[in-house]
Amino acid sequence: MIIEIPGELERFGANIIYELQRVMLLDSGLRKKSPEKESISLPYYNISYEESYAIEEKMAIVVPVRDVPLKLIEGVLFAVPHHCEVIVVSNSSKEPADRFIMEKKLVDNIRKTTGRPITIVYQKDKKIARALKEANYTEILDKKGIIKDGKGEGMVLAMALAKISGKKYIGFIDADNYFPGSVHEYIKEYAAGFSISESRFSMIRISWYNKPEISRNNLFFTKQGRSSVVTNKFLNKLISYYTGFETEIIRTGNAGEHALSTDLAMVLGYSSGYSIETYHYISLMEKFGGLEKVPEKRVMNDFIEIFQVNSRNPHFHQKKGKNHINNMIKDSLKVMYHSHVCPDPLKKEIIQELTSRNALKKEEKLEKGIYYPPLSKLNYKAFEKNLPEELITTLKS
Repeated sequence: MIIEIPGELERFGANIIYELQRVMLLDSGLRKKSPEKESISLPYYNISYEESYAIEEKMAIVVPVRDVPLKLIEGVLFAVPHHCEVIVVSNSSKEPADRFIMEKKLVDNIRKTTGRPITIVYQKDKKIARALKEANYTEILDKKGIIKDGKGEGMVLAMALAKISGKKYIGFIDADNYFPGSVHEYIKEYAAGFSISESRFSMIRISWYNKPEISRNNLFFTKQGRSSVVTNKFLNKLISYYTGFETEIIRTGNAGEHALSTDLAMVLGYSSGYSIETYHYISLMEKFGGLEKVPEKRVMNDFIEIFQVNSRNPHFHQKKGKNHINNMIKDSLKVMYHSHVCPDPLKKEIIQELTSRNALKKEEKLEKGIYYPPLSKLNYKAFEKNLPEELITTLKS
């Protein structure tokens, strides 16, 4: 892959956020033939297939699932490069039909026919919940001792499992994607980002090239998702408040397709549900923005790199309506609103934005989100010891 070298960046404490990078060539060959990527004479990085392969072998791809059509799940799983490990976390309904059983049969069939390592777990599995309890990570459990509902909760579980499997990188792919080709491209872009990163604390976030929508019986290709436009605007305003310079650097506030190094995954804080992708930025600013006492000096002594990559394939997923979009915007903005790094003027703007969209009633208070501690808190020896043996075997196969 040939990918553009970013010309602009923003520094926020130990965080380096690079501007959106274009993919100039999806396949640049088996081996590197051009000068080394450190050369400043070329406006691009050239990542060979060999380099990409080396990263992908160390990567776990996580696919969160909740009542997604089986054909879509199948397309996503078929698109993942063969040498990546795959972890499917399902929170699908079991009534009136047991959708998890159907998903498990699909995964078992793919595993048998392709020989690739795929792990599938049920988010409400009592044995996994018990293992988390024994590992001293109980915040994610509900009053019944089961993992709570929510996309964020499933992602946190998956990252803990990826850590058990020994993977160095963790990538996320939404299951409701109609274009398997875009899934394959995203993972190649994850690998490209990790290949050019100079820090062991790194994150790659995908900005769709465009998103097809049906308008007057024709396809209309929008540049950004409806929730992303709003979330990006407020995240950029937050950065501008502290730097004193207007910026539009952040283009991936709601990036469901993103990847992070396992080292970074262990030190970030997490939030519940659909706010988790936005909270990545907020957690980075809170913990490593230099605005308060540093909880992880080893991270501050290094630095964190956030790459944003503009994909080439269009992104076409299930359309979920205006209410879903407003709920995503509300979830995303509330983690910013309740952060101690959010200034009062910006809080007022957030309330105005939500009330204008009828996502928040007048005089209604914006409730605080649910947050989870870094995964470094989890006792991995106890976690692995209490997981089902067949799950450990699959993870380490």
